[in-house]
Amino acid sequence: MNPTKAKDYCRNLPGATEDIKWDCNLVFSVGEKMFAVMDAKEKEKSISFKVDDDRFLELTDREGIIPAPYLARAKWVMVQDLSKLPDAEAKALLKRSHELVFAKLTKKLQREIEGAA
Repeated sequence: MNPTKAKDYCRNLPGATEDIKWDCNLVFSVGEKMFAVMDAKEKEKSISFKVDDDRFLELTDREGIIPAPYLARAKWVMVQDLSKLPDAEAKALLKRSHELVFAKLTKKLQREIEGAA
């Protein structure tokens, strides 16, 4: 997957918003909680996102996927070169990240997001 496709996919997930944080990171959020982070200017082809606890070690054992700096304790991974991840797998992982973050939102906020979709 390329960074442009990843951005488009994240933008189209229910309730997704985006903004620039820390001067150079494009952050995708749902309910103001991050679910994916990538370089805003596409200098880097990496992307970071949350994964299921039981998949964290499995994914970080793969070449090119490392614990995400500053977020590894929250079970975030960084795919160092997004182009090496097949589109279908990248979409599934990003969707799951969105779902994991969405599930932690209040029920009220979940209903608001679902109602707006």
